[in-house]
Amino acid sequence: MDALAPTGMGYHGVADWRRRVFELYGRIRASAQPQDAWEQWREARDEMLRTHEQSPLDDDDRAAFEALEFYDYDPGLRFIVEVVASASEEKLNMDLGADGTAELAPAGRTQGLADALGGELNLYWITGYGGGLFLPFADATSGIETYGGGRYVLDTIKGADLGCADNGGLVIDFNFAYNPSCSYSSRWVCPLAPSDNTLPQPVHAGERTLGRH
Repeated sequence: MDALAPTGMGYHGVADWRRRVFELYGRIRASAQPQDAWEQWREARDEMLRTHEQSPLDDDDRAAFEALEFYDYDPGLRFIVEVVASASEEKLNMDLGADGTAELAPAGRTQGLADALGGELNLYWITGYGGGLFLPFADATSGIETYGGGRYVLDTIKGADLGCADNGGLVIDFNFAYNPSCSYSSRWVCPLAPSDNTLPQPVHAGERTLGRH
């Protein structure tokens, strides 16, 4: 859940957007009922896209916006995974247009998705001040039922953090997968899922492309 690049007083709007996202994910992590937390997450996302000054929607789309489209909640697509060492230490550089480039350093690889989804995913660390964990992915629905550039599950710089389980495993809940801001408007340039973070199986969970049923 990004917010527009700030200008002038817009910094305060961005700060408010980020604060709300951090608070929202804090409630998600504290909830003992993942599906209830997901319902609250959906409601909050719809409200922010509809009303917040930093909504990524263009004005015309925002005026007509009612709600994002999601697959039904599937508890079978919530995973607690181990994170093992990455096979490669090569960093990725992604063009962000006017915002420069993002450098993604391999931060590990999931272990625990392959049986259900046919593959594992690389986790990345966005380098720079503070840094943050980033997990973008594509799957067999990408470009058909979901955004062609893939979706995000984790982006801890922006507050999208599902946390860890009591056993230390990383929570990867695809029901919370969401579209990057560039899926809503051409004003945006976003880091997209690298080609080796494509799952061969469809992930029928999370946000769909607006207008598809």
